[in-house]
Amino acid sequence: MVTPVTKEQVVELDSKYPTYKELFEIPTFKSLGIEDDSTESTYLCGNSLGLMPKSIRKALNDELDAWGARAVESHFNHPGIGKTSWVDIDLPLVPLIAPVVGAKENEVAVLGSLTANLNALLIHFYRPQGKRTKILFEKQAFPSDYYAFLNVVKLFGYDESHLIQVSVKEGETYLKTEDILATFEQYESEICLVCFPGIQYYTGQLFKIKEITQHIKSKSSDIKVGWDLAHAVGNVPLSLHDWNIDFAAWCSYKYLNSGPGAIAGIFVHEQYTINNSKQDFKPRLAGWWGNNSTDRFKMLEEFDPINSALSYRQSNPSVIDVVSVKASLEIFQQVGGVNKLREKSIELTQMLQDILTASKFYLPQSETDKNKFGFKILTPLNPQERGAQLSINFQPHFDDKAKNIMERVNSLLHNHAIICDERRPDVIRLAPVPLYNTFAETADAAHILLEALETISQSV
Repeated sequence: MVTPVTKEQVVELDSKYPTYKELFEIPTFKSLGIEDDSTESTYLCGNSLGLMPKSIRKALNDELDAWGARAVESHFNHPGIGKTSWVDIDLPLVPLIAPVVGAKENEVAVLGSLTANLNALLIHFYRPQGKRTKILFEKQAFPSDYYAFLNVVKLFGYDESHLIQVSVKEGETYLKTEDILATFEQYESEICLVCFPGIQYYTGQLFKIKEITQHIKSKSSDIKVGWDLAHAVGNVPLSLHDWNIDFAAWCSYKYLNSGPGAIAGIFVHEQYTINNSKQDFKPRLAGWWGNNSTDRFKMLEEFDPINSALSYRQSNPSVIDVVSVKASLEIFQQVGGVNKLREKSIELTQMLQDILTASKFYLPQSETDKNKFGFKILTPLNPQERGAQLSINFQPHFDDKAKNIMERVNSLLHNHAIICDERRPDVIRLAPVPLYNTFAETADAAHILLEALETISQSV
């Protein structure tokens, strides 16, 4: 039985691990339209959209000032002291993002959006030959990933039978590594490419990226391995270069706190770019921003790809987007990086789990009675197998929203300015972020959730 978390333990944890919420704009009861109260909300939704760093306002205004003052000339002559001219605006981000994903600087680039980048990388790395035509991924993949995989095989003349999906077993709540590897072994001779999420968006499961990649690579060098890191980047430590991953893509608006729809990023292992030349390069979706910068404005009909992941850029990036990402990445550098934040994150999510699992409403993952009142935690209970998220599945389910447990709990949480993410029909995702969440507010949110269940239980 789990021992309840005490107030003294919560205070001790907050004294041990710093919070940096003073660097962020925090929504309030008033700003959320709940009541006329300037008290800050408890924001547990960084897995969907990170909070806004306060430094972003000045970063954006500096570029608006440059646009107003010099217009097109800011491309080569920025008026701001110490500011990067627009022609190179994304280059200062390379040394900032590389340590976040565990890459060499020549292996990362800031560009595009997550799904656009994933599509571009798939077009480059999906090279069906002979029997090797299939893509291995998870059954519960985010829809954008499924659409990308489906359409890339169709572009090469195949159909959906060339997609191999690994499903969560009946009675389990997340995908086991052994099931992934067993499916891989079953179809190994037919697989061309493998792509999984670093962290599963729905369950919060952290996949064993290194183990899975190394196992696949040990079987065949012909199979390319990529990862969708939307929920992993800025959340958990990554070592993409050392793990010998072929490619990866991520967004920057979740744990990187760069703003809704902000510019994304990619990783491409240096083995694919270090020997780029005019005469010898693997074709990819290309544009002038991936061409050798010294010849870029000569408008030559000759593609001379940069010897790095920058060669996958197609167009000049949005200046506004780039400086937003830079402002956020500077915070990660300031606080000691993802590895440092991960120490707090593990403790923070574990405390949340301990409070919830000590409740009389907690149901083990093995519970099969769907009519029993309470909740399951879909996320792995082992802290090494998850990031900063617990996915709470409430039961029983009612089709009527006014009666459904999850809907009622979420409404009560929102009335207390506790912002989290609902996933219909019955899941609420709670994501305490080490950058701006405290142990005290996370504990309070958990207790309010349990109080909501106590109230609801009396009317079910």
